[in-house]
Amino acid sequence: MWVTSMPQVWDEEGGADAPPAPRVCGTEGGPPVTATRLRLRDGRHLAYCETGVPKDKARFRVVFSHGFTGSREDTVRPSQEVAEELGVYMAGFDRAGYGQSDPNPKRSVKSAALDVEELADALGLGPKFYLIGMSLGCHAVWGALKYIPDRIAGAAMMAPVVNYWWPGFPADLAAEVYAKQEVGDQWALRVSHHAPGILHWWMEQSWLPTSTVVAGTTPLPNKLDAEMRSKMMADGTFQQRKEQATQQGIHESYYRDMMVMFGKWEFDPMSLPQPACPVHLWQGDEDGLVPVVLQRYLASRLSWVNYHELPGTGHFLSSVPGLGDTVLRTLFG
Repeated sequence: MWVTSMPQVWDEEGGADAPPAPRVCGTEGGPPVTATRLRLRDGRHLAYCETGVPKDKARFRVVFSHGFTGSREDTVRPSQEVAEELGVYMAGFDRAGYGQSDPNPKRSVKSAALDVEELADALGLGPKFYLIGMSLGCHAVWGALKYIPDRIAGAAMMAPVVNYWWPGFPADLAAEVYAKQEVGDQWALRVSHHAPGILHWWMEQSWLPTSTVVAGTTPLPNKLDAEMRSKMMADGTFQQRKEQATQQGIHESYYRDMMVMFGKWEFDPMSLPQPACPVHLWQGDEDGLVPVVLQRYLASRLSWVNYHELPGTGHFLSSVPGLGDTVLRTLFG
């Protein structure tokens, strides 16, 4: 096996090194609830944010799934003029454990898709709605195409994170790309996949190699990406977003995200049948976080994915001028 396995004894959560209990919003000792929220069937709350045209006047209704470190306020950043011209309503939401959405200790790719569906139903978005995912949040899009395909009118994925253990990837190609990552990222993903029960403990040890993505130190080959991150670090935006995303606990937001995205999936996206809706995927060829060679391979396997590769472009696609408008115009044809 090209990725060293971890002892099975560590493959369960719990024990002396278990993560601390989350500080749930609205409970004693927890952060206050300031966002608009709705209650799910299982009792959890989802916090959401509405943008674009009023829902009752919209031609297109969209759910947006934010990326790693993101929030309900994230969007593809279209111009207001284009949103109004097309008649787009968009609902972004804090994914489970992020921001002010309650944690879900049983979070999975399937639960992410079902949260999307229940949000859409609670907001009255109709029998079919559109779904856009950003970066790691695209696991909810793959989940929707697997578990609720009849509800999706169209889908877009922007720089979707890949799982190196998806069976559809050739083992030698996945191993080659995996080995090019920073050592800390290799270990963080290895633990996420093989031993999720110790991920929190591992990530909190300063003497162990851990994720450069969480630390904000990943080498970024794209100039715009590097400049954007440097600016966010300098003006405090990076830290503010982290504090907002992880206010209920970094384990329930960042670390559980890693466990879901890089864990053992119930299906391989490359084995999905062609859905009845159009699916678009945007990927920068200078992405320092998602290997473009794996994205190209995935797109070659799924002929029904409309693949858009952006030359000279990195990972932070929402900051690319005009791309948000392009995404909406393309998705809504």
